[in-house]
Amino acid sequence: METLFIGQEEVPGLLPMAECIEAVRRALADLARGEGIQPLRPVMWLPEKVGALGMMPGYLGSIETVGIKTVTVFPGNAGTEYDSHQGTVMLFDASNGRLKAVIDATEITATRTAAASAVATDLLARAGSSVLAVLGAGVQGHSHVRAIPLVRPISEIRVWSRSPERAAGLADAGADGAAVRAVGSLAEAVAGADIVCTTTASPDPILPGSLLEPGMHINAVGSSVPFARELDSHAMARSRIFVDRRESTLNESGDFLLAQAEGAVGEDDIVAEIGEIIADTHPGRESDDEITTFVSLGLAVEDIAAGDLVYRNALESGKGLRVQFGGMRHG
Repeated sequence: METLFIGQEEVPGLLPMAECIEAVRRALADLARGEGIQPLRPVMWLPEKVGALGMMPGYLGSIETVGIKTVTVFPGNAGTEYDSHQGTVMLFDASNGRLKAVIDATEITATRTAAASAVATDLLARAGSSVLAVLGAGVQGHSHVRAIPLVRPISEIRVWSRSPERAAGLADAGADGAAVRAVGSLAEAVAGADIVCTTTASPDPILPGSLLEPGMHINAVGSSVPFARELDSHAMARSRIFVDRRESTLNESGDFLLAQAEGAVGEDDIVAEIGEIIADTHPGRESDDEITTFVSLGLAVEDIAAGDLVYRNALESGKGLRVQFGGMRHG
């Protein structure tokens, strides 16, 4: 039985952002319709929380695939030769359990996360939104600069980072059709922005509610653990909150859980899952003045959808390494 192994250098060419956005859109809709399985992810922390191993299983009936992403998260890798997120996505045939593919997860994680933000932005941001603020200039900052202009007519992108050098590097990389510039303060980045993406590894809030303006849409991306957050309680209280998965938010989101512990929000303040808007069971934004926030934790079904796209494009283009990898009966 052949399994296709696809390495880190091959994945970017097999995962175009525009195609990934549509794959993630379909996956979130499938989940909302009950056509997917998305359990909570177990996480094993290393001593002193220097790093973690996350195990993210899921199933998508529309592509008859069950899969799992195994990912290590080492925040201390910032500034080193290693990415903070590393791992693999494994895809299995849901009809017989055959291991179809093992794919490097680095680019999948980077791309599908920004793709989910793009889906949420397409559903929730005001139609004419043209000014984008990106807070954080790491992997996700770069991915969001690529993704958001695909769903809104972005003409100006402001980048802020606690590292001015990294902000300047992201600005120098540019974006198609938009002027990108690094700014010296978070307030300068956010003032007058239509869309704000928080993509940092900060354990403490960087975006206060006092900076939010009517009509803004925020993609809160950087925190995926209960003890860290990028938005303060005031920001959460001022927002209509949309999520990728309610159960995940109530168990894993520091942005939500820490604001809840301070009495700023409750479970009823979660307006809808993004997939419910796609499936037409919730209207999403209801006025131009409301502030919408998408709390993004990252879901296995997104990784499976993105991995399936990589797998199919690899088969079509002859990429990857085919290996006999067991699973056949003998004797």
